Amino acid sequence: MESLLLFLSLFIFIFIYLRHFYTTKTQPFKTYPLVGSLPDFILNRHRFLDWSTNILRHSSTQTAVFYRPGTVHGVLTANPDNVEHILKTNFHNYPKGNRFLFLLHDFLGHGIFNSDGFLWKLQRKTASYEFNTKSLRNFAIQNVTVEIQTRLIPLLQRASETETVLDLQDVLERFAFDNVCKLAFNVDPACLGGRSAALSGDGFMQAFEDAATLSSGRFMSAFHWLWRIKRFLNVGNEKRLKESISTVHAFADEIIRSRMEAKGPTNTDVDLLSRFLAARITPQNFSAISL
Repeated sequence: MESLLLFLSLFIFIFIYLRHFYTTKTQPFKTYPLVGSLPDFILNRHRFLDWSTNILRHSSTQTAVFYRPGTVHGVLTANPDNVEHILKTNFHNYPKGNRFLFLLHDFLGHGIFNSDGFLWKLQRKTASYEFNTKSLRNFAIQNVTVEIQTRLIPLLQRASETETVLDLQDVLERFAFDNVCKLAFNVDPACLGGRSAALSGDGFMQAFEDAATLSSGRFMSAFHWLWRIKRFLNVGNEKRLKESISTVHAFADEIIRSRMEAKGPTNTDVDLLSRFLAARITPQNFSAISL
């Protein structure tokens, strides 16, 4: 009996060692027995993009499998052929999946960025039709031109004249956010300037960025039950996420509600919100589509 137990123990040890040796030799992520790539993931999750980019750069196929304990694994690729296969050639074979939809549901609901199958096709068809209309394209070009001429260029000129250091990423984010809000709602948050801070959309923009960052952070959780506990207790990042989502949804809902209560369309109603309302999309659906 003791000999049998010794043999089984030795067999299990050899099996785990060979599996570890094989996986570490055949794919770039270091894979350890039982825990997979979890140790390196915990050490590098604060710099996940840099870490994974470096891994893929040194991969002969520019593709790597990321193993975690249980059934949660992932395939990362920077291979153009693989990207085309996933996003174009065989897009229908690569749904986002239940885990993705669940993690982002609090923020994105069932919107176009967080849906699969028929619901995604329906929203994409509606959005693509509206984006292809000439009036909407002209509306977008007009808004971008005004934003560049009246805010972006003057801001850069003032910085040049006063030798002020600008955070270009922040400037371009504000520029993009103003244009997106005007295109979607025909509302100007003036995040790039033009109003006092108290009247601008800085609060909404910050809440939106926080909601996006904190929602994505759920994917970086070492164990999925950690963020669920925080959400249940309403503490830490999950408390901040709930507050940010509440701000974003309140902003969008108020605009949609006020637009629906308006007496009728005008010749300026060329934004996406007006078009979706004209197509009898419900406020809940538009809020989800726009997010």
